[in-house]
Amino acid sequence: MIVVTEDVFKRQMPSPEREGSTIARSASEQPLGEFFVAKGFLDRAGLERAERLCKGSGERLNNVLTKLGLISERDMAAGLAAYLNMPPLSADDFPDAPLFDDKVSPNFLKEARVVPVSDTPDGLILAMADPFDEYAIKAMRLIADKPVLPRVAVPEDIERAIDNAYSDGTSSAGRIADQAGSQDEVGGEEDIERLKDLASEAPVIRLVNAMISKAVEARASDIHVEPSESALRVRYRIDGVLRDVEAPPNRFRAAIISRIKIMARLDIAERRLPQDGRIKQTVRGKLIDLRVSTLPTMYGESVSLRILDRGNVVLEFSALGFDERILEAYLKVLERPSGIMLVTGPTGSGKTTTLYASLQRLNSPQTNIVTVEDPIEYQLDGVNQIQTRSQIGLDFAKVLRSILRHDPDVIMIGEIRDKETANIAVQAALTGHVVLSTLHTNDAAGTISRLRDMGIEDYLLTSTVNGVLAQRLVRSLCTHCRKSYLALPELVDQLNLSHFTSADPISLYRAAGCDACKGTGYSGRTSILEFLVLTDAIRRLVLKRAETNEIHRMAVSEGMRTMYEDGVYKALE
Repeated sequence: MIVVTEDVFKRQMPSPEREGSTIARSASEQPLGEFFVAKGFLDRAGLERAERLCKGSGERLNNVLTKLGLISERDMAAGLAAYLNMPPLSADDFPDAPLFDDKVSPNFLKEARVVPVSDTPDGLILAMADPFDEYAIKAMRLIADKPVLPRVAVPEDIERAIDNAYSDGTSSAGRIADQAGSQDEVGGEEDIERLKDLASEAPVIRLVNAMISKAVEARASDIHVEPSESALRVRYRIDGVLRDVEAPPNRFRAAIISRIKIMARLDIAERRLPQDGRIKQTVRGKLIDLRVSTLPTMYGESVSLRILDRGNVVLEFSALGFDERILEAYLKVLERPSGIMLVTGPTGSGKTTTLYASLQRLNSPQTNIVTVEDPIEYQLDGVNQIQTRSQIGLDFAKVLRSILRHDPDVIMIGEIRDKETANIAVQAALTGHVVLSTLHTNDAAGTISRLRDMGIEDYLLTSTVNGVLAQRLVRSLCTHCRKSYLALPELVDQLNLSHFTSADPISLYRAAGCDACKGTGYSGRTSILEFLVLTDAIRRLVLKRAETNEIHRMAVSEGMRTMYEDGVYKALE
């Protein structure tokens, strides 16, 4: 009997264009990237960016495009099926009973992202997320002892089919828990060494790894592990909304939380104080950073993990929700030789991502860029990034004073939190530096009042601040299932929609729900923005100590599109 495990065939995969490749011979003569551009799956700038990353990493183009988020996994499956002239498979095409379950392990199928669909006289029909993976094809050919007929399928559908057919109806968490057998819950003042031993056992390790992997696959931004009196609750934040997911048995509560703390290099004996740490974890071959924070609660420690997926972050303004009008104005101010550019909004509104995209735009061999962050979320090539450490006195102000001696061209401050940091930022701008930073305000005009409250004089504000971008993140409708409808006349009048479009009648869209969005009707998020440029008229108002509302009205009269208006335009589009 031949048993294929997940450790087999972990070698360098061949290129789809390799001479002699079975897949290459059946593919279109047109290069894959050019095919996607021609079919409208991808734009030219995205293709060039992906090709640069392919040269550096050695990965295939189709995998890089999905990792960058330039093409969704479902669109990639449709595009590959068309490119290779293969009939695509849907979720309804997968079998209920497993094939070759005595010869192949579910872990290998998940690792290779393949699942046998049908054993026909002509060959084994094999659903594949990556039809260019010839090692997986060879492995299944060896198992079936007959030719393999690859078919393209969505990775999510493949994983669901493996779970349904090979798991006997038991969830992955349930299977791992059953393998562990009975286990006494550890909590309170129990022996720390016993807790370490439990956290290091294979079932607990697999439970935590599975929890993280499923969150990454679901495109979650956060994992919340929250103990209660009688259960352990696990929630993922997906597209800004918290959703309950299957939680491990309550008896594993202390061991799971201790395992996370061990991975983050935290003190598992300290349960009375909050702790912060970081984890680096490889999921599906991608290196994922997790920012870990623990918080003592009534029933034990609550743990929050912020998922920072470097491969999925797209530092391009168009992908962040900038339309041509706002982008043109923003770049014009961003590329000034000195001054302060501020991005405002509440926690979780995408401010840091916008700053990273701005740094990416300014980054060049001729520019010295230094950042001061708490924490560093993504590492940028060619940028000197500094992590503050308050426990040793290395705060924003202290780092900034040292940075100025290194003669940077661009300084990015993670957040202006106090008067001292604000004063140093102003002095840096006055001495010819470009300063980028964030603030917590409700709108762009409110930033002036916030800086005044910090003690910055009006004449310094008008001399240094070039522009303020306010933003929020909103969920985007799933493009596969959204439904259009005609707006009621009452709604048109109430929202004054005729001011935003010349269409008659006016159409809007509502969420529906499909397999691609897991029935939610939403997929991904975008920004709604307002960008205030400090023109001469607004500077005069600032020097007169005008109220926030007056500054806002002047900016609107000069052409500023408010966040509300930007949201309405995006809804109509």
